Parts: sequence; structure tokens; C-alpha cells
Amino acid sequence: MLQHYIAIFLISMIPLIELRGALIYAAGFQIPMYHAFPICVIGNMIPVPIIFFFARKVLEWGADKPVIGKFFSWCLKKGHKGGEKLKAKAGKNGLFIALLLFVGIPLPGTGAWTGTLAASILDMDFKTSVLAVMLGVILAGVIIGTLSYLGFGVWFGLS
Repeated sequence: MLQHYIAIFLISMIPLIELRGALIYAAGFQIPMYHAFPICVIGNMIPVPIIFFFARKVLEWGADKPVIGKFFSWCLKKGHKGGEKLKAKAGKNGLFIALLLFVGIPLPGTGAWTGTLAASILDMDFKTSVLAVMLGVILAGVIIGTLSYLGFGVWFGLS
């Protein structure tokens, strides 16, 4: 059983899969949600400070490199363009809510990794960014956890 707890912790750190995939895994292995949820939130939040402080610097560093430069430049331009658009629409106070919802609504590519990178590119305050991302992760966890545990509950109930 310990290997499943370790697995959900590690799965929740993987970009694009994150807490959402880890909770589905946990529900599939019938790990109680009250155990899985905090483990997945912690696992999903551990990379956030690293992403916030270093991902943008890595992208800027690699923007002029021969092989990776084109892709890194594209990421930076897309981030700046999207960020400015979001700032213009949401305003300064609305940016927190926009980031929270961006991370919290479980769609592909909208998790803590992407949200934190966006916050870094937008030059948001670290504490505000982390709080918005954490609340978004919790929101996504509630949505996915509820759907997963209900779904697997029905599945295991029928078998």
C-alpha cells in the first residue's frame, strides 16, 4: 500500500498529469480520498517555487541557443502575449482570480506548472501567485476527486 502513496505523490509532480492524474490513480486503487487529497496537493505544490523562480530564466537563457532557441522564444512570446491580454481583461485584482480559475478548472494544460509559469512571465508577486495556484490546485482536486471517487465507487459497486 505504501507504494501507492509514494506513486500518487510522485505522479502529482509530473507536468500535465499533476494532481488530476494522481487522484484518478488513487481512486482506482481505492486509497481513501482523505489520505490521497493532501498528499496530491503537497506533491503538486512542491515544484511551484522552482518553476516560479527558474523556468522563466531558463527560457530567457535558451532563447538564443541554436537548437532550442526557436521553441524557447516562442514560449516566451506566447506567455507575454497571453499575459498582457489577461492583464488587460482581468485588471490587477482580477488577475488573482483568473490565475486561480486557470489552474482550478481541470482542462488539459491548465495546471499548476502552466499557471506558475504564466504568473512568473506576468511578473506577479510570488506569495500571491503561490496562493492563487494552491487554491486552484485545491479546486481542481475537489472537482477531479469527486468525479473520480464517485465514478470508481459506481464501478466497484457494480462489479
